Amino acid sequence: MTDISGGQRIAAMLAAEGVEVVFGIIDGTYFGLYSHLRDHDIRLVTPRHETTALHMAGAYARLTGRLGVAIASNGPGVANALPGVAVENGEGNRVLLITSWRRHPIVGPDRGGTYQYFDQPAVIRPMAKWSGAAMSFDRLPELMHRALRISWRGRPGVVHLTVPEDVMNTPHAAPAVPDVGPERYRRTVPVEPPGALVEEAAVLLAEAAAPLVHAGSGVLHARATEELRRVAELLAAPVTTSWAARDVLDERLAVSLPMPYTDLCTAARNDADVVLAVGSRLGETDWWGKAPYWRRPTEQRLVQVDVDEEVLGLNKPADVAVLGDAALFLARLADRLEQPDLAAVLATRRDARTARLAAYGEQRAAARAALDQARAATGDPVHSAQLAPAVQEVFPEDTVLVVDGGNTAIWANLFHEVRVPHSLLSTYKFGMLGAGVAQALGARTAHPDRPVVCLTGDGAFGFHPQEVETAVRNELPVVVVVAVDRAWGMVKVNQEFALNPQKLVAEGGLPDEERINTDLGEIRYDLMAESMGALGLRVSAFRDLRPALQTALEAVTGGRTVVVHVDVDRTAHKFAPSLLTFKEMHQEPAG
Repeated sequence: MTDISGGQRIAAMLAAEGVEVVFGIIDGTYFGLYSHLRDHDIRLVTPRHETTALHMAGAYARLTGRLGVAIASNGPGVANALPGVAVENGEGNRVLLITSWRRHPIVGPDRGGTYQYFDQPAVIRPMAKWSGAAMSFDRLPELMHRALRISWRGRPGVVHLTVPEDVMNTPHAAPAVPDVGPERYRRTVPVEPPGALVEEAAVLLAEAAAPLVHAGSGVLHARATEELRRVAELLAAPVTTSWAARDVLDERLAVSLPMPYTDLCTAARNDADVVLAVGSRLGETDWWGKAPYWRRPTEQRLVQVDVDEEVLGLNKPADVAVLGDAALFLARLADRLEQPDLAAVLATRRDARTARLAAYGEQRAAARAALDQARAATGDPVHSAQLAPAVQEVFPEDTVLVVDGGNTAIWANLFHEVRVPHSLLSTYKFGMLGAGVAQALGARTAHPDRPVVCLTGDGAFGFHPQEVETAVRNELPVVVVVAVDRAWGMVKVNQEFALNPQKLVAEGGLPDEERINTDLGEIRYDLMAESMGALGLRVSAFRDLRPALQTALEAVTGGRTVVVHVDVDRTAHKFAPSLLTFKEMHQEPAG
């Protein structure tokens, strides 16, 4: 029987899991793995930094519902991957990280004075959903299966398996019994919600005076956006979302209360007597589900649905706690609501609920009009309020928008309208600067037929600009629009407010000598892009913005990566709307 390496065995197990792409930088310590990926038609996409590999895998997983896989080599490679582990686990993206480790005599136990070594499983364990080591060829299936079983159980996150290089690369006797497929070591069907709880929830929601649906990112992971829309429209109930779940619905729908309209969302949450929360922990950016942003639990019933039992009733007491897959629950709920008895109940409430939605619609239009006043600024340099709308007007409706940065992210989120589910990416739970280009590349890998635009600030872009070359080399054409204010914009305005709020308000900012390291030097990002084989464009006047974006669309459609350097109004950029709301969100609510 032919000998095989541990890496060769892992490659076969990945293929059995249906993995089609792996993200990571090559290294001799896991040659036995990456050299056999092509045996299974698994594509290897190599970035310029290991953190990027994690972000690419996370974006790919989020947009496809599949497992994202990243690799990193022992010591410095794994150290470089750590920020990506923290972010992708925090965002709740299903990622498997496979790392190499030093040979057995080095790692077991540490001898001291070792080279390119640290206790990788122990360091990653607190940051990830699970972290372990496969210390022998014979135990590879056991540990791989455990990692994958945990990966597919409950809330998605990062699982990590490290394998010593001698196990990874050395030939071993092939196992007498072939390794088994996923159906033999983990659940491969969604968790079915109990019928009795579906019934209880259906009756409670049908009979409610003012029901509300709150959707979290679990709806996206369950691929349940159509089921969510069906339930909301049957109930004639408004839908609010967590930050991370904003793209669960077309925001033009009457039932949608988009996240940027925070005052409206707060009002609707206080109006509701029954809330259906699906795939959401009701976390910090949901104000923990607490008053005064939500009604108190004594006045508001909660139906909470999640695949992670740990979060049921965690931050807000649940009246009906349902452990189950979001798509299955919503489909079962919709079916029950359509049955004659509950359909009759809903009919008696239809007029009142429709009127309520219409009133919310008027408030939503007023809030939109107030925000859009900023778009009247058509002078030069470009006002930041113009960027997201211009992208949306030029690019097709199914374009994936990736948002990165501080103030740039706020401007983008407030002025972008979600029209297609699964079309918006960011790091909503971690606020990680620099992840955007990597997420764009992961998105393009997931959907090679859809345009991908990353709208980022120059501070954020400066973290990983080298990944433009990754896009070119791997034939993953994307458009990167860089809002250039030559500053750490969000920090700058907060610092100026702390130092001298009166002068900030009166003069729009403080002189250089009064600020503390908030400003950045000039970089020509368009020329940087050209040096890496991409098309570089620069926009300094408003009249040139849309023509440049049209050129970018034509170029990316033809297979070329584009970087658009946009000089934005440095003073206006600082004063992003809703900054006070953002700060308020991170204070503990009253109760």
